[in-house]
Amino acid sequence: MTDAQTESMAVNPGTSGILRAHAEDEYAHELAALAAVDDRPRPPSWRLSPWAVATYILGGELPDGTPISPKYFGSARLVEVAVASLATDRALLLLGVPGTAKTWMGEHLAAAISGSSTLVVQGTAGTPEEALRYGWNYARLLAEGPSRAALVAGPVMRAMQAGSLVRIEELTRIPSDVQDSLITILSEKTLPIPELNEEVQARRGFNVIATANSHDKGVNELSSALRRRFNTVVLPLPDTLEQEVEIVQTRVRSLGAALELPADLAALSEIRRVVTVMRELRAGMTQDARTTIKSPSATLSTAEAISVMTNGLALAAHFGDGRVRAEDVAAGLVGAVVKDPVQDRVVWQEYLETVVRNRPDWKDLYRACRDLDGAR
Repeated sequence: MTDAQTESMAVNPGTSGILRAHAEDEYAHELAALAAVDDRPRPPSWRLSPWAVATYILGGELPDGTPISPKYFGSARLVEVAVASLATDRALLLLGVPGTAKTWMGEHLAAAISGSSTLVVQGTAGTPEEALRYGWNYARLLAEGPSRAALVAGPVMRAMQAGSLVRIEELTRIPSDVQDSLITILSEKTLPIPELNEEVQARRGFNVIATANSHDKGVNELSSALRRRFNTVVLPLPDTLEQEVEIVQTRVRSLGAALELPADLAALSEIRRVVTVMRELRAGMTQDARTTIKSPSATLSTAEAISVMTNGLALAAHFGDGRVRAEDVAAGLVGAVVKDPVQDRVVWQEYLETVVRNRPDWKDLYRACRDLDGAR
């Protein structure tokens, strides 16, 4: 076990053996340290003040010297706007292309504000209205008829009763008629239960964090009535290569520790090359702006780069000497770029021959990718 893994388990003994700990568990020591020094006003039911929540997300050092690790690498103002929105009666919509840390941001906001990030509705094309409202224990419903005992509260109802945050992931994946069941909840702060002639009124502190991606296929646009009930914060892709490299390195190191992969990620060269490939194909132009290239159909986000590097880390650990090399990232890189086997493969081959091949320090990556194509 590496020193980093031992240190992580020592700081967070409760997360040992957990594949992916909840944010409030993994960073419990940071949240406790912030609460201990936080003497600023807190909105009703908040565990921390808005200042402390922003510090938890952005990172920093507390007056007593305790370091707070950054959870989001980006504009501090966007984080402040998101936190301030949740301190009002307006819900928060985190909007952006895939891989811009919408879910990550929402989880950490819920952990810092409510102490729990587990009240979640995962939006899909098949999400029923019950997921946003409530369901029934049908055995009791048939035996006793509609009653409180037969009612099964969903995450939104539980958040309203507790005065806490609830997360709704991929809101635009949910059918439009189901989405609109949120309108009454967000505007009136009540959830009617007509079967019982009752309603649930939200306690102070209740709010909604939703994420949405309007650039993907199969989305349902929000109605204007629903969109008006959200404050929207657009999370952009990282501005610079260095910023994106830092994000990928931080997340891959964390995932590697959780998976106990004994591989060396000290060298940044492979991360920098993978991120450079993603950024150039995404932008349709090389970093030096000298060569125009075609972009593939896939959304080459930071999340894709993290996936490629994590896969490379696993290959190096289990089938190599523990050091991540070009041949370890080649397969993941090709898989991330080539989603359409016809169109994207042409784009990738052109990029490989016109850009990768002509970079002297990328010869090993070029050979690894070419060898992989030859083996297919």
